[in-house]
Amino acid sequence: MIDRIWHGWTTPGDADEYERLLREEILPSFADADNDGYRGARVLRREADDGEVEFVTILRFDSIESVTEFAGEAYREAHVPPAARELLERYDGRARHYEVREEREY
Repeated sequence: MIDRIWHGWTTPGDADEYERLLREEILPSFADADNDGYRGARVLRREADDGEVEFVTILRFDSIESVTEFAGEAYREAHVPPAARELLERYDGRARHYEVREEREY
């Protein structure tokens, strides 16, 4: 299992709209794409000390091959749709990929 992790930051005034865009448009479009190895997403949000709002998206895939099917050969580059770019103050240009070694729920 691979987690694809990416960060983006908004102003407080754009945070709710960006979260709505993620929930209602961007993430559903990932689920609707033809990629059997995509396993879902998690969105994290926090008010940063510098006045920005930080978002972390974690997309889960079966394998790195599933990631490349999703993002292409340049899979390390961030996938940021134009509507999201309009709301983000800044964002990571690259996504990070981690092999899930263990997961527990209690």
